[in-house]
Amino acid sequence: MTQQRKAVALISGGLDSMLAAKTIMEQGIHVEGINFFTGFCVEGHTHAIRDKDKAKPKRNNALWVAEQLGIKLHIVDVIEEYKNVLINPKHGYGAHLNPCLDCKIFMVNRAKRWLAENQFDFIITGEVIGQRPMSQRKNTMPIIAKQSGADDLLLRPLCAKNLPETIPEREGWVNREKLHDITGRSRKPQMAMAEQFGIDDYSQPAGGCCFLVDKNYTAKLVDLWQAQGSKDYELDDVMLLKVGRHIRPAPHFKLIVAREEGEGRFLQGYKKDYISLLATSHNGPLVLLDGEPSAEDLFLAARITARFGQGREAEQVDVAILDKAGIERVITVTPIAKEEFPKEWYI
Repeated sequence: MTQQRKAVALISGGLDSMLAAKTIMEQGIHVEGINFFTGFCVEGHTHAIRDKDKAKPKRNNALWVAEQLGIKLHIVDVIEEYKNVLINPKHGYGAHLNPCLDCKIFMVNRAKRWLAENQFDFIITGEVIGQRPMSQRKNTMPIIAKQSGADDLLLRPLCAKNLPETIPEREGWVNREKLHDITGRSRKPQMAMAEQFGIDDYSQPAGGCCFLVDKNYTAKLVDLWQAQGSKDYELDDVMLLKVGRHIRPAPHFKLIVAREEGEGRFLQGYKKDYISLLATSHNGPLVLLDGEPSAEDLFLAARITARFGQGREAEQVDVAILDKAGIERVITVTPIAKEEFPKEWYI
């Protein structure tokens, strides 16, 4: 009997990885998915927190894709391993803090390790030549294969006909003629392929969940690194940078101001780790203070807290300050005026 070959597919949750896996499954290959959790791709996180986003989908697209394909999905926590990729990318960053080429090399390498540990035969990705400016170019495809150690066990079904044959093709595990030759940034070929496969629901083709391509998010991450004097982070840092207004009145402390009730509820979970402020005489947002403030700093933070609540026009606002030990005191302040609040404070 002919041995059934097994492939592991990198499943991001996007259309391309879904189509790549489906293409190989159609050839009778046993496919399972793998998704690497770096901490920077948390789909539906802000939609789940913010009240204004209640109607938006909250699904994890990688899990959803695996369900639609009917395959097992392995989610691997690589938060600690990924830190070196982000902090010291050999191939540098993209437009922001996105180390896309190093990221792809890292993930394919981890998939190769998984391959060996689980006795699978080859790796599938949804890469397309010319689709992404940093990691998916004609000259970067061989770099990913070589530096990941996957070499020609790495098959890209959507653009395979534009690349040299891989082991699965040479050995006849898959039929090269049934693979594809897609190039460029247009998603029309993928959308047509999805229609052929009967796939009519998928995440936005040009989308992506990585926070590191977001200009506003990466500005906050750079600010964090500068404030702590080192390029390091924890998962809580990653999540908090995505929530609220971030305001730095001085180098040694910053405020995170909830923008609405949903964010306020989320920030409640961090009150034991940060100093928190909340107006008590008027409705207003919960504010977390990150840093080591002086008494003068706390007074300024209270004035800022007052400004973002319904007492912004009041002569005086009572603000409760709760320290990390759970000790609370209330001070009365005048909300900071617009002309006293330079826009440079916003991160």
